[in-house]
Amino acid sequence: MSVVLRTDGLTKRFGRLLAVDRLDIEVHEGEVFGFLGPNGAGKTTTLRLLCALVAPSAGGAEVAGHRLGRDDARIRASVGILTEHPGLYERLSAADNLRFFASLYGLDPRTAEAQVDRFLRLMGLYDQRDDAVATFSRGMKQKMAIARAALHEPRILFLDEPTTGLDPDAARTVRELIVSLAKEGRTVFLCTHNLDEADRLCDRIAFFRRSLIRIDTPDRLRAELYGRTVELRVLPSPRPEHLACVQAVPGVREAWLENGSILVRTDDPLRTDPALVRTLVAAGAEIAFVSERRASLEDVYLRIVHDEAREVGT
Repeated sequence: MSVVLRTDGLTKRFGRLLAVDRLDIEVHEGEVFGFLGPNGAGKTTTLRLLCALVAPSAGGAEVAGHRLGRDDARIRASVGILTEHPGLYERLSAADNLRFFASLYGLDPRTAEAQVDRFLRLMGLYDQRDDAVATFSRGMKQKMAIARAALHEPRILFLDEPTTGLDPDAARTVRELIVSLAKEGRTVFLCTHNLDEADRLCDRIAFFRRSLIRIDTPDRLRAELYGRTVELRVLPSPRPEHLACVQAVPGVREAWLENGSILVRTDDPLRTDPALVRTLVAAGAEIAFVSERRASLEDVYLRIVHDEAREVGT
């Protein structure tokens, strides 16, 4: 995949406060890229830098083929951004809000009307298209802001906490939109505190606290920190000789008993699992199921971010 966003030592200071410190990342076309960190880490500042809304103090970036600081107007035309505040015109109707922003994006009237109709339907707001936004709930305003950000079909969509304030049905609608945009080849740069959502949506994840801490796929981050753990449920319960057989299988790093199961840590379950099953069956074990236990992204996040905080503090 081609690189659609690249930063080179991107830095932002506000007086004595260092908000973003020498950020170096590459994001690919069609990728859902998670940007995760605690409150106050500089995530929103990074989004504003990449959308050419604030100027960097040092370093640079290339966004959608345009150079930050030289092609700022083109960058702003090539991206869409959802910030923490919806920024809608409350006295205007939903449709008129989107028509106004479509005109700012330079869409011709026919395309604008088609896009307004499309996104109101996608967000489940078509029946309220003529209602003033002031009458909308917080969740409805959030969906309106997402529609506004995606209206002109930007190459990169920057989303800051897109499902905040949404009920489960609306949050699913937003997640489905993110997936569909990525399938179209658009890039989604996602800031969220919803780690389960990030785990489901993101191709890669960057952990960030003023500077980049770690970047990789969710599965590789899990494997690096926790390895791969397989659960083999044995009926009625595993015997000590079953555990001894499992421990002797090549590729098994560690094995132990837990709540009627044998848990096995291995680097390559696809290679090891068939041998484990054959070994246990030969030893007379009755296997109810074999499944892989996955550390949650929350566990990964807390370990990486907290370890980094301890290193900085020492």
